[in-house]
Amino acid sequence: MSDLKLRFLSAIVLGPAVLAATYYGGLPFFVLVTLAGVLFLSEWLTMTGTAQFQRHALMGYAAIVLAAVLYYFGQGLACVGVILLGAGTVYGLAGFSREGRWAAEGVLYSGLASYALLAARFGDGGLVFVFFLLTVVWATDIFAYFSGRTFGGPKLWERVSPKKTWSGAVGGLLSAIGLGVGLVYLAGQQDLFKWAVLAFGLSVISQAGDLLESAIKRRFNVKDSGGLIPGHGGIMDRVDGLVAAAILAAGIGLLLGGTIMDPISGLGLG
Repeated sequence: MSDLKLRFLSAIVLGPAVLAATYYGGLPFFVLVTLAGVLFLSEWLTMTGTAQFQRHALMGYAAIVLAAVLYYFGQGLACVGVILLGAGTVYGLAGFSREGRWAAEGVLYSGLASYALLAARFGDGGLVFVFFLLTVVWATDIFAYFSGRTFGGPKLWERVSPKKTWSGAVGGLLSAIGLGVGLVYLAGQQDLFKWAVLAFGLSVISQAGDLLESAIKRRFNVKDSGGLIPGHGGIMDRVDGLVAAAILAAGIGLLLGGTIMDPISGLGLG
């Protein structure tokens, strides 16, 4: 219970700040996402064995910041190009080693996550969509925790994450759909079935993102990605599901005809 209280207090402090930056958009949201992207990469590099001030690590940070700045000033294609080029350069500077591959993958993951979140908020209907995204991911996380503790049962993937259960996964999924659809209904959206399908997909992929981080931590024998947030661990521990869901939404949007500056428009949410 003491751990739960600490998590709750941290959420009380950080949650309103995130929601406020999301609401205002513009520069506050840009700063929030860029800072989170750099911290995400920092924790990834530390977990996977790259020292913070090696030249390929510094190149990775520069790529994340430059990509975000390019998007902010309307250069979406250049933003994605810098992320891809940055990941390749990091791999090369690290001598194409295994450590370098992990570092490059971190640049790619954190860079695409930053792009996806910026594009989601700055596109048409971005305010509603990002609040919907946060609702789905947070509901998945919170209700999976309580459903799993309440009902227990078979493990979801015991070798990777011993505490996660199928009851928690289903509880998180159903709650995410219900709360996500409820939010967009209150926001005046019409095609609720489409939003429900999207909530289903985003909830599933957010849980997959959580499992992915758990697998990486187990691979490198790390309990938490960092200690920045009391009761939660690091930035990665808190946004693993969010970044996976954001990347999925942007990717599907692009495949369905969205633009590089507004990939979510391809989802046809209205």
